[in-house]
Amino acid sequence: MDVTPSTPHDEPRGSKRKAEESVFSPQPPKRIKALDQDVVNKIAAGEIIVAPMHALKELIENAVDAGSTSIEILAKDGGLKLLQITDNGYGINRDDLPILCERFTTSKLKTFEDLTSIGTYGFRGEALASISHIAHLSITTKTADSSCAWRAHYGNGQLVPAKPGQTSDPRPIAGRGGTQITVEDLFYNIPSRQKAFRSPSEEYTKILNVVGRYAIHCAGVAFSCKKHGDSALSISTPSNASTIDCIRQIHGSAVANELIDFTASDQKWGFSASGKASNANYHVKKTTLLLFINHRSVESTAIKKAIEQTYSTFLPKGGHPFVYLSLDIDPQRVDVNVHPTKREVNFLNEDEIIESICQAINVKLTSVDTSRTFATQTLLPGARTSLASTPNKQPDPRKPVQKQPSSGTPKPLESNFVRTDPSVRKITSMISHTGGGPSNPPSITYAVSPRETTHCRLTTIKELRREVRDSMHSSLTEILASHTYVGLVDPCRRIAAIQGGVKLFLVDYGMICNEYFYQLGLTDFGNFGTIKLEPPLDMRSLVEIGVQFERAKAIDTGIEWNEIADTVTAQIIARRAMLHEYFQMDISESGKLSTLPLLTKGYTPSLKKLPRFLMRLGPCVNWTEEKACFHTFLRELAAFYTPQQLPKDVERDMGMSLDEEQGIQGAASTHDEMAASLEHILFPAFKARLIGTRDMLQGVVEVADLKGLYKVFERC
Repeated sequence: MDVTPSTPHDEPRGSKRKAEESVFSPQPPKRIKALDQDVVNKIAAGEIIVAPMHALKELIENAVDAGSTSIEILAKDGGLKLLQITDNGYGINRDDLPILCERFTTSKLKTFEDLTSIGTYGFRGEALASISHIAHLSITTKTADSSCAWRAHYGNGQLVPAKPGQTSDPRPIAGRGGTQITVEDLFYNIPSRQKAFRSPSEEYTKILNVVGRYAIHCAGVAFSCKKHGDSALSISTPSNASTIDCIRQIHGSAVANELIDFTASDQKWGFSASGKASNANYHVKKTTLLLFINHRSVESTAIKKAIEQTYSTFLPKGGHPFVYLSLDIDPQRVDVNVHPTKREVNFLNEDEIIESICQAINVKLTSVDTSRTFATQTLLPGARTSLASTPNKQPDPRKPVQKQPSSGTPKPLESNFVRTDPSVRKITSMISHTGGGPSNPPSITYAVSPRETTHCRLTTIKELRREVRDSMHSSLTEILASHTYVGLVDPCRRIAAIQGGVKLFLVDYGMICNEYFYQLGLTDFGNFGTIKLEPPLDMRSLVEIGVQFERAKAIDTGIEWNEIADTVTAQIIARRAMLHEYFQMDISESGKLSTLPLLTKGYTPSLKKLPRFLMRLGPCVNWTEEKACFHTFLRELAAFYTPQQLPKDVERDMGMSLDEEQGIQGAASTHDEMAASLEHILFPAFKARLIGTRDMLQGVVEVADLKGLYKVFERC
């Protein structure tokens, strides 16, 4: 075989040629021409009717607009071969049939301004026109005043004869009141669209989804849907069925038995919402959101994400809820003409409305989240467990716990890590403390009240408790209920740091303690423990100390300070029976104070504040009205229990006297006791019993967000 060697002048394979060497001659620019009207109509029809489910959605909305109380759907091959809907509505007049399938012919809209107050499903007049351009369409209709029904066939928006050689005019036939629309051979003239569908069964599932949505929402309308050739109905809901019954029929009893009702409204944003949502006992792998805005089935990614975020604190990881939401918004605030299939709508104040709806769902979930249901699995025969083999063996806390090998679960992002394990060592644990925890004065002992627990039936206390619940802030309550205590930041300004999720907050623990002890006083009203004072203290002397303290700070010199101590003491002694019954304060006739109410075991208020507390019971408590009396007294008691502000740290000096040295040592000891009480007693108690109110928001400041910090470092 002879092989011709290549020369340097030969071009390598795949080399580019110059433009002038190209064999293609330059083409002149193409002229712009108007499309044929038939092409325009088919393009528009392909945008509006994307799948059989979209055609069915338009037909169902037309039937509901016509006042139907019964709608029957029949489908063959997923609606591609046959899609038929029959209703008992008003019907269509014989004179309107010739223009019924022309584009932009409608009875629901006259001027463009009517869109701002549209109250029906349809308004453009494109549904039937679009269907007639991509399918064989026939309509049978009868009005109440008509003596017979009329049947008409349509193609490309015009009347066509049923068979060749026949007239295209509607012909009279026998029929019942209402309208029957038959769509055959959908997308017969768009082969590429037909090939895009995976299977008829998948399209039929989508049809059932559309029918199920409207069956749940449209009260008073009976729906039925079945596959052609089947005797059994896939969906059947009577007209008198409730929303819960329809959900049970379509989605099953598992979700219907775990639904809670919720409502939200705000005249400022012009909306009202109602619906049903699953509680914490139900969760699935994918969120099911049945959203209707002004009775129109739509989709909203923003609403769906917000609801999923709301449920994230109640459901396990990977769990998603079921929510049916009917949102009514002022029509002037809604733009319904933003999507060809009307799948999406735009409305004003979207963020505020979504926040109100999620807050209503959150409040309902919080109120019913008192118990959980867990599924259990029976052990197979012969299975052995570690508990059965070693029933009495307890883990040794001195031995480190061995971590189990990874199960292959993908590692979450570091920006989502939340440290909530109390066994993780903190920085403060490396600092040695002289005291092991909060200490109590040696002259105070705890005593258990001999009487049984009583249930408070006072209307005034119930009203005060209701006021606290009404002022609850859901997000703040969740943060306090799941927070991790970080440490004491500034005892002079009473500031501590807590971690909530992946966020760091600085909180005014003085404000939080005051609200906590007030709520505790309402919750345990009449059932307080007692702090026994040995020996009893002279109340007149204590009040006098409080008066002197206030006198030193007072500016007005016209007050008779010498009479205040006697007046306040006499006022308290006169009400000692009530104070003993409700607040466990034992006061003798001679004015000896022997017990104080105990709100939290393990924590004792500073007795330095006792003189001021007793002095303020005179002028700051309304003793004349029952509700005001309990409210003001509990507020003063909460202020007495609130940790006091500590003075600024004073550095030691070499020339300092012994008394000054002991004073600094006492201040350091008080600081350690305060930090221990906050970490081991008060903040754990907040997680269990404190309701975050809106007034407490001014005492909570977010200072860091882990996700935000990661974004900052990514930019660097």
